[in-house]
Amino acid sequence: MSLKEAYKKRAEAELELAQARLVEFRAKAKSVTADAHVKYAKQVDDFEHGVDGAKAKLKELSEAGEDAWEHLKEGVEGALRSLSSSIRDLADKIK
Repeated sequence: MSLKEAYKKRAEAELELAQARLVEFRAKAKSVTADAHVKYAKQVDDFEHGVDGAKAKLKELSEAGEDAWEHLKEGVEGALRSLSSSIRDLADKIK
């Protein structure tokens, strides 16, 4: 397995975890009061947009040649760090 493929697999696993947490956050947001639901729904929607953005960056990396993927790696890393931070923030807020 090439370094690119190993990196891609790790990034895909992180995205799958983020998507699972998104489903969890949506379910929790539905179980709170109406006012809190509006607040959390916006944050969950923002998180979903982050997941979509990370998917797009990963797709771009996947389609890149062996020479170019290293340049795209930084964008994927940034998107995954942002998702990780968002997961922690939402987990703290939606309990």
